[in-house]
Amino acid sequence: MAVLDDVRYLGSELERSYEVYVRGRLKFRVKQIVYVAFSLDEQTMGFGFPKEEREALVGGEPHKFSMPSESDMRFHWVHANLAALDPVEAREFVVDAWRLCVPQKLQRAYDLTHPDGPG
Repeated sequence: MAVLDDVRYLGSELERSYEVYVRGRLKFRVKQIVYVAFSLDEQTMGFGFPKEEREALVGGEPHKFSMPSESDMRFHWVHANLAALDPVEAREFVVDAWRLCVPQKLQRAYDLTHPDGPG
């Protein structure tokens, strides 16, 4: 079972990433792009995810994942129930969402310093 503290350090550890609070909700950003956001109760994590793959993700494990609201369907975004994820899986989704926002040179640098992933 993952909790916010399992991934929170990534919000400031990942290159160019920082934490912000918007209307009481914790979000991780690169510049102005939000790549991870948590619900007020910290039970749901929204994160960047390729649009073309999200139906397969949600359909394959509907107890873990859900589609974003109708207004967010235009974005590369999906929601996850944190309690249904294990901590390593949650960290991998955060890092993958971060990868959508940064240049490839930062992705490669991360891979060199974290050869086993964010686990």
